[in-house]
Amino acid sequence: MEDLQRLQGFRLLDDDFMSKVFEDKKCTEFLLQIILNRKDLRVESIQVQYDIKNLQGRSIRLDILAIDIKGRVYNIEIQRNDKGAGVKRARYNSSLIDANITEPGDKYQNLNESYVIFITENDIMKKGLPIYHVDRIVRETGEAFGDESHIIYVNSQVKDQTALGKLMYDFSCINAKDMHYKILADRVRYFKEDEKGVETMCKAMEEMRNETAHEKAVEIAERMLKSGKLSYEEIAEFAELTIEEVKALNEKGIA
Repeated sequence: MEDLQRLQGFRLLDDDFMSKVFEDKKCTEFLLQIILNRKDLRVESIQVQYDIKNLQGRSIRLDILAIDIKGRVYNIEIQRNDKGAGVKRARYNSSLIDANITEPGDKYQNLNESYVIFITENDIMKKGLPIYHVDRIVRETGEAFGDESHIIYVNSQVKDQTALGKLMYDFSCINAKDMHYKILADRVRYFKEDEKGVETMCKAMEEMRNETAHEKAVEIAERMLKSGKLSYEEIAEFAELTIEEVKALNEKGIA
């Protein structure tokens, strides 16, 4: 019952719900077409809640990672918290994407064009604009640097009658009947009103809770390991992990 109540209050601005809605390729394609004002864009593949790691093993979870038929890469993030959409976070995401879409021996000139797109609940740039495009330029000439690395901030506070404004209105809607775009409304309605869709979403919520609980247990175990005061068995009991998991965490830390 509690999950059903939470589900009915979800908006596309809630990242867990958004990730399920935009598992649908056509929905993600539609989203990108509006944000980039490019009707010819065609999405080839999508991965949601996608984990990528840096060389030190630190991972980051991307809400959506999409690739179009031209090989261009898109990372779409929902950020309700201003800190989560900071400029250094955008830079970090961009760098990890570059590092993870190349293979050993690839030529740098073949690096895919990439977009990191933050859809934010608040106006991060505080200039009152609906969208902000961030690209490198040569300061002395004002010309584009041309590295094909793009960062975009979409301000969901602007809900005017433009295509983007209507999209941001839809992102703030609780009820599918109030949304402008049928392709998104149908998907939202499926997860909130269709029996199978509701079941799928409730199962996903349960999996998210279990995953969050496990991540918390791992954090607790790592802190205990660093203290060096407890045995594997004691840590496993306190953190509710297996002894094998605790040993693996310790070996990972040593490595």
